Amino acid sequence: MNFSIQLQLENERIKLVPLTENDFDELYQVASDKEIWAQHPNKDRWQKEVFQQFFEGAIQSKGAFRIVDKTSGETIGSTRFYDYDELSNSILIGYTFYATHCWGKGYNPSVKKLMMDYIFQYVDKVLFHVGALNIRSQIAMTRLGAKKIAEQEISYFGELPKPNHIYEISKESNLSDAKV
Repeated sequence: MNFSIQLQLENERIKLVPLTENDFDELYQVASDKEIWAQHPNKDRWQKEVFQQFFEGAIQSKGAFRIVDKTSGETIGSTRFYDYDELSNSILIGYTFYATHCWGKGYNPSVKKLMMDYIFQYVDKVLFHVGALNIRSQIAMTRLGAKKIAEQEISYFGELPKPNHIYEISKESNLSDAKV
């Protein structure tokens, strides 16, 4: 891999700041809201010990970010790049969550566009794992222009496998018709 998956990225609305060990308390303050995880395959991630494991996976990925609202300076969630595949020239974007007060306000399209604008300089495809019962995230994927390409049992870091849908956005389709 001849590119970084954890450099600071920003646009007019948000900053993606590389996640560090020191960010745990601030990020857990957001993640401790049960409603964030209600449709997620891992519904107990709001619990501190469960979130600690999620956070460790984020740090070990070396591609995780703290999402910061530039207007308020507030940490509003997290996302990451992970599982670069040189053979298929693809990478995943995911493990994304936002504070509930940010839902439906355009943060997700802004974050995903920022990430894709950067990563499509290096890869041809971006993939997303979305929980099979996470209707909110599935709708968000289609709004981004992603196409569902498969269903698969996915094991998140240190967790049991859960059914997921796999979505894809190609560099070519992102340039021509993505809705971000």
